[in-house]
Amino acid sequence: MNPQALHCFNCNKEIQVGGIVGRRDECPNCRADVHVCKNCEFYDPKAYNECREPQADMVKEKDRANFCDYFSPRRGSSGGVDKAAALRAAAEALFKKN
Repeated sequence: MNPQALHCFNCNKEIQVGGIVGRRDECPNCRADVHVCKNCEFYDPKAYNECREPQADMVKEKDRANFCDYFSPRRGSSGGVDKAAALRAAAEALFKKN
């Protein structure tokens, strides 16, 4: 299988993964677990149990290694920025009195 790029949920740096991501795999940059919900294509904070895979078991700690059989490496970047916080900061800067 060709290696594919995954961006670490923790440091947002690119990780090359080829084949299956093991439960004990770690990011070479920040040592965070790789087989975690936040690195999975099914992870969605707005979905029930924060997962779009309806058959997956509930995982409480989304940033810790787990045994989910439905894990599939997320393509692209997580952004690394909380969008709500960024919007709030922009609004505060816009209406800030000098």
